[in-house]
Amino acid sequence: MSWENELYSVYETQYGKETDDGIALMPVSHSTANAQIEVTLDAQGEFVTARGLEKEEGKNTLILVTENSAARANGINPMPFADKLVYIAGDYGEFAEGKKSDNSEYFLAYSNGLQAWHESSYTHPAVDALYKYISRKRMMKDLAACGVLKLNGETGKLESGVKIAGIAQEDSFVRFRINGLNEPQTWKSKTLSDAFIEWNASQMTDTQLCYATGKVLPVASKHPSKIRNAGDMAKLISANDDSGFTYRGRFTNSGEALTLSYDFSQKMHNALKWLIQRQGMSFDTLTMVVWASTMQPLPDIQSAGISDDDIFEEDAPIINTQKIYCDLLRKSIFSSCGEMPINTKVMLMCVDAATTGRLSVSLYTELEGSKFMENLIKWHEDTAAVRWYSKQKKRAINSFSVHNIINCAFGSEMTKGLECKKEILKDNILRLIPCITQGRPLPKDIVNALYRKASNPLAYDKSYDHRNVVETACGMIRKQNIDRKDGITAMAYDPTITDRSYLYGCLLAVADAAERDSYENEGDRVTNARRYWSAFSGRPYRTWRIIEERLRPYLDKLGKKSVRYEKMMNELMDKMGIEQFSDNTALSPAYLLGYHHYTNKIYTKKVEE
Repeated sequence: MSWENELYSVYETQYGKETDDGIALMPVSHSTANAQIEVTLDAQGEFVTARGLEKEEGKNTLILVTENSAARANGINPMPFADKLVYIAGDYGEFAEGKKSDNSEYFLAYSNGLQAWHESSYTHPAVDALYKYISRKRMMKDLAACGVLKLNGETGKLESGVKIAGIAQEDSFVRFRINGLNEPQTWKSKTLSDAFIEWNASQMTDTQLCYATGKVLPVASKHPSKIRNAGDMAKLISANDDSGFTYRGRFTNSGEALTLSYDFSQKMHNALKWLIQRQGMSFDTLTMVVWASTMQPLPDIQSAGISDDDIFEEDAPIINTQKIYCDLLRKSIFSSCGEMPINTKVMLMCVDAATTGRLSVSLYTELEGSKFMENLIKWHEDTAAVRWYSKQKKRAINSFSVHNIINCAFGSEMTKGLECKKEILKDNILRLIPCITQGRPLPKDIVNALYRKASNPLAYDKSYDHRNVVETACGMIRKQNIDRKDGITAMAYDPTITDRSYLYGCLLAVADAAERDSYENEGDRVTNARRYWSAFSGRPYRTWRIIEERLRPYLDKLGKKSVRYEKMMNELMDKMGIEQFSDNTALSPAYLLGYHHYTNKIYTKKVEE
């Protein structure tokens, strides 16, 4: 099925159901807005009181919309019930200044629409009360008398620069509470909502073939915006540029390119809004959502395999072997979603705004639920490495979050760690997600970027940032080797490996650890191994001679403790042989694995001793 049909299916199966988080699917002909003012009336349409709303209180207020008002950008298209002051206040012009100080056309359009609904058989007591009130044209006076609107003492006009919940007071959106009704909060009133849906449907007379359902139904000429949030004006479907080249030369009008029924469009868009609101993940302008056809919870595909809380949970085993890690990984993943029924599908959708008015589908994938879980587990198993957790001062095997991989590959040191530009993060998330969910090979340039960054420790002021880059690089190099079915895939030091680059990396680890072991309260000092690291990766034989020479005073300082390190170096050099050892060509990424594995071996042994 296409993403449109999958979203429609979500709406049809989930509408009306209660959810644990309290976020419900919107009915058709509804949208959300951020309200700044709440006006209270009685059932006879008399003003009672009003108040300004806090930002969070008025956020995502459910509102009634017509096809035109839901898509309004410019022009005059009033909402059917709750709306901005410029539309609903008949005395707006007496208090406002600027372009919309004469709001007569806005108010006329709003009042005519409300009157038509009020006089129809689909009316509602809330509509009757509101129509009586707005007909008196005194809303601005009432709001000023309540102190909700602030006036200039000299001019009697609205005071400039005054904001309500972050919005200029003259642009405030108003919602209504009507006392004396069974459902006084009109934005939560089901009877008002149902009455409007029936009224709105009765006004739609243009029926055509819906391309999605194959039925002749009232069609939508304009499609909803506000998909990612209440202030989002970008649309997934739009064909209003009939003066340009949107469809000229191929079609005579937009209907020949695509026609969707109003009902299908509303349900599809509302389902996507609902999914994003509940479980969407945002990266700059990119929004990603993952859902199962059964609507059961799914593991977070962007995070590390096991959370820090689970790793260091009291009585949890130390994750120091691949078997323990894999067992805990599967337990962690399956505990988050439970058993997945046969024939369950998992959908992944990414939308991005190319411009402020257009939303594109950057990525869409459908997978069998079992295949999705299999690929996710394989990703976390293949990319895992031994990691140092400085807060707990412990080592544990784990994989890496998508953010961490991209920040290590393309980021720079900031106050809170490694960060890259939002655009780079967004673009590379789109490249990594298929590797995680579909089992595609890692992009070579990401692995190469990590290799280059890890080979330049002097670029980092904080040693833990460089350690993070090395660990991440090792995880991705290991994953690349597994994908290629060639190279080193071990997570820990393997004494049977005789690869030259790997062994040279082990030597670098010994030199680094030996010098550091000789320090006495000298802080985070740079060792000679780190100082010559970059040159070492390009010319290992020549640079090793310099590192070894500079290391000698520190070994002497260690006294008898130096025997341990010298024995390690001799064993590693013996494994290489003279011909391999004297080869001065650049090292492969395997040297990072050697460095990482042998560093862990050295410090693990020290702890045991």
